[in-house]
Amino acid sequence: MPMDYGSIYLCLAFILVSARIATLVERMGQPAVVGELLIGILLGNIVVGGWDFAASLKHNPVFTFLSDLGVVILLFEVGLESKIEEMRRLGIRVFLVAGTGVAVPFLLGYYVIAPLWDPEMGMGARLFFGAMLTATSVGITARVFKDLGRHQSEEARIVLGAAVIDDVLGLSLLAVVGAMLETGGAHFPHFAWVLFKAVAFLCSAFFLGRLLAPRLGRWLSHINPGIGMKFILAVGFCLAFAGLADFMGLAPIVGAFAAGLILEPVHFTHFDDPDIVRDVETAIDQSNPTFRSAVLQVLENHADTHIQTLIQPLAYFLVPLFFVRTGMDVQLGLFLRSDVWFLALVITVAAFSGKIVAGLFAGPVNKAVVGWGLVPRGEVTLIFIVSGKSYGVLSDALFSAMVIMTIISTFTVPPTLTWLLRPRQP
Repeated sequence: MPMDYGSIYLCLAFILVSARIATLVERMGQPAVVGELLIGILLGNIVVGGWDFAASLKHNPVFTFLSDLGVVILLFEVGLESKIEEMRRLGIRVFLVAGTGVAVPFLLGYYVIAPLWDPEMGMGARLFFGAMLTATSVGITARVFKDLGRHQSEEARIVLGAAVIDDVLGLSLLAVVGAMLETGGAHFPHFAWVLFKAVAFLCSAFFLGRLLAPRLGRWLSHINPGIGMKFILAVGFCLAFAGLADFMGLAPIVGAFAAGLILEPVHFTHFDDPDIVRDVETAIDQSNPTFRSAVLQVLENHADTHIQTLIQPLAYFLVPLFFVRTGMDVQLGLFLRSDVWFLALVITVAAFSGKIVAGLFAGPVNKAVVGWGLVPRGEVTLIFIVSGKSYGVLSDALFSAMVIMTIISTFTVPPTLTWLLRPRQP
């Protein structure tokens, strides 16, 4: 029975408050996404007085749209936090680590785990299954590095740079395989055509975005230089590129991620803001010989933090809805099946080993730290999992096994990294 708007409002309020309360897991050293997933699993498996809360909500078009919009905003944030220039500075090692960290899990998923689970699985489904194991979510790793005062170490820079490349490669794979599954084509010419479209979109989006963003920012700042216009420029870029990606037959999250990569702090320096004016006046008063570079750095630093600060309230509202809905799709009854746990453990071994092997290419650093730093699966992997279910690639059992793998990686990496990073007693 369809829900009326009043019931939807109440359900959304209940979900958002519950998801926020569930972030208490952060006190145990775990990211908020774990609590949101657990709340979703709980809500998805509770029936009160004959009323199935999840069944009445998770297929509701309003809830579905808001949660899908949440994942678009999430990938936009990931793009904003990714620095292509940092990858260039790290050199060839970060590309070797990232490439290995994508190739090994993908090959294990395609050639080993997928045939083990279903020998009759088609090429498109096997490609998607391999792609799901490639993603890296390093929010957990970054927090551990920061808490231990090692976030400026060589290992931390390699891990964060490789994670950005992993996201680009993984999302490109998702775009290609998803388009193939939607059209039903899995032969090589079709694969090549979809791959060409994905690469062409990312390259043209990057080129045109870098060309248009500063001009658009300057023009909009003449109309209204306030914070509201800055917010609209950022979100408008995100939604426009997500729409263009969908129009090209690619996943909207690919476009959102590209929009985040394109936008830079300098594109927002045309907007007048009292804080910026005050910081610039301070730089002038200091009479620094490198006056021009100091002013530009102040503007860039302020704009960078301000963009992400502006987006955060929107993310606080929408992103938890995606993870709660993901948890709702997990059937607790499947957790009692030994075959699901066996598959989850096999997937976990493949997912972990693929990233740990990648650490061997990190050069003269602590290779174990780099490898384990790439192990966590979180937001991006869950996006892949949900996409796989929507394409009909994942059965309920396989979906649950992938969620179990994600949770295992989330809980095991922080203590392991902490042990590896702490100085040893002589």
